[in-house]
Amino acid sequence: MTPPSADASPADASATGRPAAGEPVLSVRGLTVSFADPRGGAPVTAVRDLSFDLARGEVLGLVGESGSGKSATGLAVLGLHDPRTTTVTGSIRLGDQELVGAEESVLRRVRGGRVALVFQDALTSLSPFHGVGAQLAEMYRLHHPGAGRAEARRRAADMLDRVGIPATRVRDFPHQFSGGMRQRVMIAMALLNEPDVLIADEPTTALDARVQRQVLDLLGELQREHGTAVLLVSHDLGVVAGTTDRTLVLRGGRRVESAPTAELLADPKEPYTRALVGAALTLETVPGSVLPTVDDPSPVGSFAERIFGEQASGERTASPEAPGRWLVEIEDLAVHFPGRRRFPGLRAEPVRAVEGVSLRIAPGETLGLVGESGSGKSTTSRVLAGLQAATGGTVRYDGVDATAPDRALRRRLSKEIQLVFQDPYASLNPRRTVAQTLDTPLRLHTALTAEQRRARAAELLEQVGLPAAHLDRYPHEFSGGQRQRIGIARALAPEPRLIIADEPVSALDVSVQAQVLNLLMELRERLGVAFLFVSHDLAVVRHFCDRVAVMHRGRLVESTARDRLFTAPHTDYTRSLLAAAH
Repeated sequence: MTPPSADASPADASATGRPAAGEPVLSVRGLTVSFADPRGGAPVTAVRDLSFDLARGEVLGLVGESGSGKSATGLAVLGLHDPRTTTVTGSIRLGDQELVGAEESVLRRVRGGRVALVFQDALTSLSPFHGVGAQLAEMYRLHHPGAGRAEARRRAADMLDRVGIPATRVRDFPHQFSGGMRQRVMIAMALLNEPDVLIADEPTTALDARVQRQVLDLLGELQREHGTAVLLVSHDLGVVAGTTDRTLVLRGGRRVESAPTAELLADPKEPYTRALVGAALTLETVPGSVLPTVDDPSPVGSFAERIFGEQASGERTASPEAPGRWLVEIEDLAVHFPGRRRFPGLRAEPVRAVEGVSLRIAPGETLGLVGESGSGKSTTSRVLAGLQAATGGTVRYDGVDATAPDRALRRRLSKEIQLVFQDPYASLNPRRTVAQTLDTPLRLHTALTAEQRRARAAELLEQVGLPAAHLDRYPHEFSGGQRQRIGIARALAPEPRLIIADEPVSALDVSVQAQVLNLLMELRERLGVAFLFVSHDLAVVRHFCDRVAVMHRGRLVESTARDRLFTAPHTDYTRSLLAAAH
């Protein structure tokens, strides 16, 4: 259907409260969302005078950088902002129902009934203390007061089956599902009551390419079946391109541009939109090149040229094949976890998270480790970092057996092997300033005085592109991209030889992702640090890594040079991953 103009006036309400044919199901006019400053300063305005319409059956993409107001807009529709610290003005009409300023009792009936929400992190959005079937049944009974328990359980089981989860899993708990299956549970819960509007806030960010495609296809199929209007909040322009009818671009809480998605991505009119589209990584991006960002939309060359004056060739020479030159050697690694008994008296089979994996990393090399959720990528990296015991096999670091290190070797490894985590919000202690965060590894691994450590912390901040004046700030005072830079500075503090980066850019928007990848590539060239780069994003892996290893169900299925893997993969599984990424 032809989407209504974002500048059209709201249609007259129908007698039922549901929009009539041709009317917008959701109409936003002049929406402004402001947050109080806890220090007593001027309020922070997250959304400024935003207007748009959403038609029945339409999928509208809401894109922009971190802090652009995307999630604040979605939360405002459901009235989920804290009224004690947030001011919401303007109009949000759901059919004939005004939601801004509505009573909490009205909003409770709307939430999950007429408007549903799918969050990015399904694990934290589901109760860990209740089975998934019980949680769906509770949602159904909440909006159908006359329904009995048996009817609610049947409805929950039917909906789980509809999203591809068998009835035998109805009593299972969220932690017993993979990331993709948990997101399926969230979609089932969101569509359980056939809402008019579904708000999907980064619903596939943490999922690998194949599971992401499955979830998006499922969401689209159910959306078309129920005629639900979808507001898709995402920083992934690939997801937006393949899913949405129209796209609305936000920057600093203001509307920048809105157009049919294909038209907007092919010919963006505004400079900011052009920069945002240009910063998006694809499988056609030249590996190792300096990525464009919103602040630097037209970079040229490579980091080798910038730093050493060398001509870029697209290939790095940090992958020696000669024996004895490896920094890391993993041989026949196995990691088993205790299984859960399905029936009393039966012996539980162990969960074989990793089985027979062998990998090597050379000094200064970047090895990409890819695969679906649950393939064993993070478990393998945790063994190398000393955070997980191995069931079998050996791990040699710099020629020394690191499988069961003594205290002296463990201290050396904790200095020379550092980690950068996926979530820049959860990986920093909110009660510690940046200076305190950076001081800890310096105090443990150097003989510097307190004054020298602070000076070194200031140098580290500047090395990752942040001013030294930010040393005494707390994590909540930084954006997601800035927090990830702090995490990188912390990893660099003890001058490691190997950095394990576990999904370091998957939670970042395209421009910030480009900034962080540019930073990592520059640091790699300057410092000669080796990387084990764990990721589900094949475009990122192709751009950043020298070699790529593919894992599936705990086993290594393929390991080869980057260009060889992307042009001539050996296994059907690798080919399916590449097909899902296009």
